[in-house]
Amino acid sequence: MPSRTIRAHFDGERIHLDEPCMLEPDTPLLVVVLPKQQDTHEPADDHADWIRLSQQAFAKAYGEDEPAYPVDTIREPNPD
Repeated sequence: MPSRTIRAHFDGERIHLDEPCMLEPDTPLLVVVLPKQQDTHEPADDHADWIRLSQQAFAKAYGEDEPAYPVDTIREPNPD
């Protein structure tokens, strides 16, 4: 089965899928916990969720003490 993103929620006891999805027993899953939002979540907000998740991962990877890399250390510049 190809990987895909399926919106879900946790009711305090179980994780519930928010859209129909047939899963075979022992299908491996990856669960990403998103920050809780104040207003009702709309499916159109998926892009905003991924942007927020990417920003959080980027912040963890590159901290405040990350060294500055001078331009002359670039071996092959991007032509674009």
